[in-house]
Amino acid sequence: MLGAVFWFLDEAIQIYIYIMIAAAIFSWLMAFGVLDTRNHIVYRIEDFLFRATEPFLAPFRRFIPAIGGIDISFIVGFLLLRALQIFLGGLYGHLAAMGYQ
Repeated sequence: MLGAVFWFLDEAIQIYIYIMIAAAIFSWLMAFGVLDTRNHIVYRIEDFLFRATEPFLAPFRRFIPAIGGIDISFIVGFLLLRALQIFLGGLYGHLAAMGYQ
């Protein structure tokens, strides 16, 4: 049972990391004019990615200034999520070694 909970948390974090990567790539493509937000499908994808990532990244944007016009809140958020994954993996390993499975 405990393994399933940790597996679910790890997968949810990994999916969110993929969404963050997609949002970063999408924003670069829009900044370089490759994608046109007047297209309804492009607008809907951009809206979904913004709504999915903004609540997590907004606090970092308040405290971390853009460096040379580049927003590094994505990098900080990504590193925190990876650290959380590593922490949860270690916690599960520790709990499993103690016999809680």
